[in-house]
Order: sequence, then structure tokens, then C-alpha cells
Amino acid sequence: MAHCTKIKVRGYHIDLYKHVNNARYLEFLEEARWAMLDDLVDREKLHSEEFGLSVVNININYRQTAKMGDCLEIYSNLNRIGNKSVVIEQSIILSGSSKIVAEAQVTFVVVDEKTGRAIPITDKIKSRLMQLKQV
Repeated sequence: MAHCTKIKVRGYHIDLYKHVNNARYLEFLEEARWAMLDDLVDREKLHSEEFGLSVVNININYRQTAKMGDCLEIYSNLNRIGNKSVVIEQSIILSGSSKIVAEAQVTFVVVDEKTGRAIPITDKIKSRLMQLKQV
């Protein structure tokens, strides 16, 4: 089961065409990833280990529009851990329905916080990242 974050679409999310602007979906997805981290990971401990995650790619498929007043459920789940990258899959669903508003795959690399360079994912890092995997 994926982590769920709920967001209500507000007037400031809307563009000239009276639906959520595509750039706002990036913010919704980021908000959901932060909520997932808050709920599942001890971020203080994670940061003390001197590595971080840096987004290197986001692919979003927009399926239908969301409008002011809509309630959205954003489901986030760790999909894959590679040698240097991590993929989190996210789906935005219109609350109370099965209508998919958008789907995204977000790829991160693990970086050394001192150098800012990508580093291999060690077993220790992998065990920390597995906290994001919902069963």
C-alpha cells in the first residue's frame, strides 16, 4: 500500500483555463514526497549520515484536469533502488473516485552532502531507503 497525502485544490492553484496548472502538479508531488518522509523516516537521523537525495528526472503523464475545490489523493511509493538511483512512483487520484489525474515517476540519485556528487547506494543507505517502501 502506498503512502497517501491529501490536497485540496485552491484558487491559487488554478490557471487562466480554470484548472490546475501543470507546474502545480510538481508542487503537489513534492508535497506528497515530503509528507511521506515525515511519516516514514527519521529525517534527523537520515541527514546525520551525510547523504541526500537529488531529483534527476521527473516523468509526468497528465490524464485529466483537476479544478478548484477538488480533493486529490496523492499516492507515493518507493518503486526501485538501483546502484546509484532510486525511483518513487506517484499517482494523483480524484478523491472518492478511481479517476487518475496524473501519474509520475521521480528518479533521484544519492549524493554525498559534502561534495554534492552522486555516490553508490551502499547496504546501509539501502536499508534507510527501504523505510519508504510501503507493504
